[in-house]
Amino acid sequence: MATIECKNIVKRYGEVEVVHGFNLKVMDNEFVVFLGPSGCGKSTILRMLAGLEDISGGELRIGGTLVNDVDPGERGIAMVFQNYALYPHMSVADNIAFGLRRQKVPEADIQRRIAEVSATLGLDPYLKRRPTELSGGQQQRVAIARAMIKTPKVFLFDEPLSNLDAKLRNHMRVEIARLHQSLKTTTVYVTHDQHEAMTLADRIVLLKDGNIEQIGSPQEIFERPRTRFVAGFIGTPAMNFLDMRLRSRPGGMELGSAQGTIQVGASRFSLGTREAVTVGMRPVHMKLCADGAPSSLRGRVDLVEYMGHDVMVTIDCAGAQVCAVVPVTQRPQVGENLSFTVPGDNVHLFDKDTGQSLFIAPASNGTPMQMVSPQSNAA
Repeated sequence: MATIECKNIVKRYGEVEVVHGFNLKVMDNEFVVFLGPSGCGKSTILRMLAGLEDISGGELRIGGTLVNDVDPGERGIAMVFQNYALYPHMSVADNIAFGLRRQKVPEADIQRRIAEVSATLGLDPYLKRRPTELSGGQQQRVAIARAMIKTPKVFLFDEPLSNLDAKLRNHMRVEIARLHQSLKTTTVYVTHDQHEAMTLADRIVLLKDGNIEQIGSPQEIFERPRTRFVAGFIGTPAMNFLDMRLRSRPGGMELGSAQGTIQVGASRFSLGTREAVTVGMRPVHMKLCADGAPSSLRGRVDLVEYMGHDVMVTIDCAGAQVCAVVPVTQRPQVGENLSFTVPGDNVHLFDKDTGQSLFIAPASNGTPMQMVSPQSNAA
């Protein structure tokens, strides 16, 4: 069983603490993605899992065994790096087998395992070539094969696709997903690319400044972000934010500002005595509507970007920049004044000071439940 348990993991460089009380349990066979901006601590945490960075505090267990002071080679992990780290003077086959030969594994076993992993990754035609004769995607497959051949309990991937062009990146992402489905090996994957995270992960761990902002499935994080940071980081184009004031109306609540008004159901949010909130709206949920509609925002079109079936429209709403994605058949002209609305069920509200979501999540029994703090979902 290859679970990973992180309990209050801390990393310090001198007196500077860069990872703060990291708590996470990765289940056997689970694919977990660490996601976040540069400097958030995701690669540092991965390197602590691998044993390449010392742990300043807390406990790390792999398969139930405490491994804080266990050498990297004894942890049952294999790591794939951003740079392929292949030996240029060796053939592909020798690169794949290098680790096993250092462990003095019998040659017959090595050849059998090379055949197995090369067949899985489609490397049979390239086994006699050298890395310099391969494309970037093929070199990355060799690096993955070198990790696979050790039959590890845990796979660690540190931004393995960031050096590839867009087409190769998409191709390799699909291959990694298929590989995980066939091997069912516990996997931790680090990336700053939200598209990789959303398509690969069973769960995403979204990090900021060495802290966990939210842990959840891709759907949960996209649909129910717990903080303004999560809402703004996940989704392309990014979520729009406007500061608006609250006022009661029959059957609900109205949000108002110089940009217009939006109506929401008050029972969906824990508003307390707040007089103002930050409103979040995804561009794909914004719909064009008639001027003067009772729940609408108004603005002037600044930019129109063609995207095929849709156009992305940047709108100046009383000095605030707002983005909407609309069908190409409704394409407006630059300089045109227009109105748009957002269905109340697609509106997100956040506390202006803390950035915490004010959404009341329904419990499994249907009873409303206040959204909890990010770290409470760490396990």
